[in-house]
Amino acid sequence: MTLWTQARRSARLNPSIIREILKVTEQPGVLSMAGGLPSADTFPVEAIRAACERVLSDSPKQALQYSSSEGFAPLREWVAAQLASQGMRLAPDQVLITTGSQQGLDLVAKVLVDPGAPVAVETPTYLGALQAFNPFEPIYASLAGDGEGPRPEALAALPHDAPGTRFAYLLPNFQNPTGRVIGAARRDALVAAAQAAGVPIVEDNPYGDLWFDAPPPAPLAARWPEGVIYLGSFSKVLTPGFRLGYLVAPPELYPKLLQAKQAADLHTPGFNQRVVHEVIKNGFLDQHVPTIRARYQRQCQAMAQALQQHMPEGTEWQVPQGGMFFWLRLPAGCDALALLPQAVAAGIAYVPGSAFFAPQPGHGPGQGADARTLRLSFVTLTPDDIAQGVALLGRVLREHLAKHAEPTP
Repeated sequence: MTLWTQARRSARLNPSIIREILKVTEQPGVLSMAGGLPSADTFPVEAIRAACERVLSDSPKQALQYSSSEGFAPLREWVAAQLASQGMRLAPDQVLITTGSQQGLDLVAKVLVDPGAPVAVETPTYLGALQAFNPFEPIYASLAGDGEGPRPEALAALPHDAPGTRFAYLLPNFQNPTGRVIGAARRDALVAAAQAAGVPIVEDNPYGDLWFDAPPPAPLAARWPEGVIYLGSFSKVLTPGFRLGYLVAPPELYPKLLQAKQAADLHTPGFNQRVVHEVIKNGFLDQHVPTIRARYQRQCQAMAQALQQHMPEGTEWQVPQGGMFFWLRLPAGCDALALLPQAVAAGIAYVPGSAFFAPQPGHGPGQGADARTLRLSFVTLTPDDIAQGVALLGRVLREHLAKHAEPTP
């Protein structure tokens, strides 16, 4: 018996399968391709150390005091200028600095989702977004898609298939988990379909700067500024430890999102904001981010070569043009979740793809998902470790397929 009566929404709070897997992979000898962490070797430690010293020298009292809920004004202005250079039409007072872009997802759900309200998501989609949305008890409408992202006709059908859909959550650039990018023509078609259907869009873009050979097309928000909430992050291009993200909202929605943030944390840490602005204000990222891209591209190429060499026949994947992930579909007869303990025992870890599929009415998490899928991250291991890890995974899969092969008559 307990004295505590939990809210109904608490039943929809579940642990991140990725965080649980990371606990397992901490044991010695396991090569982890499970986490979505950026490479710690890319963190600009010296630039951050110098910026901390300047902030504490120039404005120590302001940096260590409470700050405004909207965020540090010069940082908001920097974000607005950067996004304007990508074709977005916005003012700095539409930028809300958040405690990581994950908080942005939480704020969006708090303001826009009622129990039983439809929310449209890609199939598959980002696990962290599902975790942010789930406590507010939406009904998910899954958007069918292909290698270039969700199909416009799936979005256009929402007024019939899921009337009252609050928004469509989309990741156009190097999506987590699939790694795919939505092309310019598909973006135009998706925005046109959303406008016709009267369904706004939440555009999540944590990976857009991590392109290899060519930058992705202009954001969805550049095509429909009044109908798109845009989320971005400093975690992948600078460091995740500061927990700094940002949200750009249409003017009519911004005040309510700001009120939701005030109720959550009053403000994003002011010291962190000032340090980050000190680092980036004079063009540091223009020199720093290309070094990340070059590093990740080498690792991506190493994984592509290893997959080609070691994966059993029938395994499917596309080589991403940026970001941090490969998305695999295993041969028939393979269940990625069921095979994970064998893989970890062999010394390799991944994330089963079932975690990235939204729960459907009458089903629990992962039910109705493609059990043959998994996600591999390539950015935290060396090319040699990537080759070794993929070889181990290939061995596990081949042994499983050989063990369960139908006997020849």
